[in-house]
Order: sequence, then structure tokens, then C-alpha cells
Amino acid sequence: MKEKTKTLKKRLMRELKPAWDHYTDKERKRVLEFGNGYRDFLSIVKTEREAVEWIVSNARKNGFEKFSKKRGKKFYKLNRDKSIALAIIGRNPISKGVRVIVSHIDAPRLDLKPNPLYEDAELALLRTHYYGGIKKYQWTSIPLSLHGIIIKGDGKKITINIGDNLKDPAFTIADLLPHLSRKEQSQKKLSEAIEGEKLTLLAGSFPFPDDKEKERVKLSVLEILNNRYGIKEEDFISAEIEVVPAIPARDIGWDMSLIGGYGQDDRICAYTSFNAINKIKTPENSTLVIFVDKEEIGSVGATGARSQFLIDCIRGIISWKGKSSSFDMVREVLNSSKALSGDVNAAINPNYQNVLEKTNAAKTGYGVVLTKYTGAGGKYGTNDASAEFVGEIRRLFNKNKVIWQTGELGKVDEGGGGTVSEYISQHGVETVDCGPPLLGMHSPFEVCSKADLYETFKAYKVFLQS
Repeated sequence: MKEKTKTLKKRLMRELKPAWDHYTDKERKRVLEFGNGYRDFLSIVKTEREAVEWIVSNARKNGFEKFSKKRGKKFYKLNRDKSIALAIIGRNPISKGVRVIVSHIDAPRLDLKPNPLYEDAELALLRTHYYGGIKKYQWTSIPLSLHGIIIKGDGKKITINIGDNLKDPAFTIADLLPHLSRKEQSQKKLSEAIEGEKLTLLAGSFPFPDDKEKERVKLSVLEILNNRYGIKEEDFISAEIEVVPAIPARDIGWDMSLIGGYGQDDRICAYTSFNAINKIKTPENSTLVIFVDKEEIGSVGATGARSQFLIDCIRGIISWKGKSSSFDMVREVLNSSKALSGDVNAAINPNYQNVLEKTNAAKTGYGVVLTKYTGAGGKYGTNDASAEFVGEIRRLFNKNKVIWQTGELGKVDEGGGGTVSEYISQHGVETVDCGPPLLGMHSPFEVCSKADLYETFKAYKVFLQS
């Protein structure tokens, strides 16, 4: 009877085990090496603009050229320096559709306000407006850096990148000492203890030498900025300066099996999908990997997933194939296309297991996560992939020995969230969410498993080749 039970369980029940248990010594070494490259990427790419610059630079090294109908079969298409697409022309007719992976390269952060610089208590400070969903208290008492651009009055662009190099000055938001915080913070709800308007960066304390002037520290900081960058106060109005953690990505744990760092939601999917398309030679179907902006605030604007950038990319592939990119042709291609929405899921946190329904929650180290639906409050704001398409992806992963699991974004009534899949599928493209699980998602220091990172790369590669 025991043997029969064992045989029946093996045949009928799905057995999940850590990805590490599947690897040979050689494969384990490959997984760890892949993680090293990603760790370095996370440490230098802190904004969507920097992600685009990195992608363009490395895509060119791998034979991608700027889009032109007269050029080679590998090209990239820029969208306002804040989103980008890579494409490879496949053997099949364009009417067979395109294999698409879409990830986002923005991350929760603080943005400087249009008039950020002020002086109070004889300190220079910078006002910010938070972007996306990092808990406000997590921004305090950590080193911060500034990344972005300033457009001067004459139209000249100035690039700002200061605070990550240990030789640079850093910035910080000073928290209130516990001795004085009982009424001001400790008796309030966690979400109310730190007010958004108090997320102000320390920016200087030297007073300008003229003791008859007001706002001497502010004037001193403006003098430094003018000497270094040639800017004046009004130039902040036409600037995009992002405040991010000045913390390098690190290996986590004695076994170094995990990676901690800022911005893994969702640059982990950007990195893996970039590496996946770079491994593709001449695919059967044309492939398209898109990196979009603004997902953390609803995929809005000209560079978000709600824009027409996907359509522009499809039209570009159609034109390269020598076909007319008419409305009917574009619709035919979109309806024949298939997509993975590359985005992360929540891994079970040992300290907060009650917010997840364990049989449908993702685990760290168990592979890439296939997420049929996201949303909140009864699947509101989700794509909810069809059973047919989920079955197709499941067969594809099993055939190619991709280690995968399923996941949800918390218990039914607990919370939830959305991804770009909702907007990609609106074009008629079969879409399902697929990406690694994270611990500490939407924090200044998120954590992933190197095994999950590598299995996401494998999943994206076999999908683009399918």
C-alpha cells in the first residue's frame, strides 16, 4: 500500500522544492555568476533615465542599432529617454504575431519639488514629493543620493548624480529622537507618524559670510550649485531630480544566496528580460522587449504603459517587414501576439505570514512566479489571464525545465496591487504576469533570491524563442 500511495502521489500531486535542489554544481556556479552581474547593475542604475542609458549602451554592444527600415534585424527604439524597446525580427510572417515582454524601470522614490530649496533653523533643506509606495518612515535616517537632470534657462541639460560615491556628500532626512517623539509620532498610526511635507533633505549648514543677509545658508548652497553646475534657483523648476537610497546592492546571508538592493521592483525584470533578448539569435516569431516608465503611479503619461509606445513598436516591426502598418494590419498583429508582463510578486515573509494565503503564495528560492491575476478588492484592476494562455505558458516552462511557481498578492481581503498587464492586454494581446518574488518589496532595500533571478531569465528566454 505504501508503494502504491507513493506512486499515486508522484503521479497526481505537484511537488514543489527549492530551485537549488535542481541544480548541479556547474549550474549553481552559473546562477551565482548571473547574480553578480545583476548586483552590479542595481548599484549603478537608480532611475528610469539611467536604466535607458544602460540599456542603450549594452544593446549597441550586442548588435542592436537605432531603428531604421534599412538597417539590420536587431534594433532599439527610444521614447523620450525614459522608456525604450528592443526588437529582433523573426522568420515567421508578421501576421503570426510578436512575442512581447514588458517591464517597468521606474521605482518608488522622492522627487524634488519645483521650488525645493529653503532655509529653516539655519539649515538648508530640500522639499520633496514622494513618488510611489515606499512607507514614509523608511525614508528617514538613511543616506540618500540625487539623480536626474536640470534644464537651464538657455536650454542646456545638466546631469545630476551625487551621493552614491563614497567621496561624494550624501543627503538625509533627520528623524525625531525617541526621547521627544511620544506625542509627535509614537501615539499615531504608522502611516501618519511621518508627514509627507516633513520628508525634507538636509542640504547644508554653512552660512554665507555676509552676516547682514537673510537666508545665508540657502544663499551659500545656491553659490555652490552655481559654481559647480552653473545653475540658479529658477532652474529647479525645469528639473527632474530623484532622491534615492545611497546604498549599494549587496549579497545577503552567509551563503550569499540572496541579493539586497534598491529598485528591484521592477529593474529585476528589466535586467533579466534584457539578458534574455540578448541570447536570442534569429527567433521564429519577432520579439519585442519593452521597458516602460510611470508604473508606480498608474502607468500614465507619454512614457508609461498606457501610452501608444507598444503600438509604435508594432508599427515599426510591420514597416521593417515591408508591410503597410494600416489599422487592420496592426490589429491583426496585436491579436496574434502574446506577452509576459514582467513584474515581481510578494514572497512569504517569515515575520508576516498571516497576510498571505500560503497555498497560493510565492516562496523565496522556488523559481519564477506565474501570476494569473493581481488587482485588489475582487480582482479590480487586473488582467486575469485566460486558462488557455496560462496552460500554454505552463507547458512551455515544463518542457524547457524552467523552475516556476504560482503566486498571489496577498489574501483576498488583505490588499493587492496592479501591473502593466492590464494595459498590454487591452490591445488584444494575450498577457500573463511573470517575474520573481521579493522580500521587503517597496522598501529602500528589497531582497531577491539568486535562483529566482536566474529562473526568471530562463523563463523570458524560452518565451521569446517560442
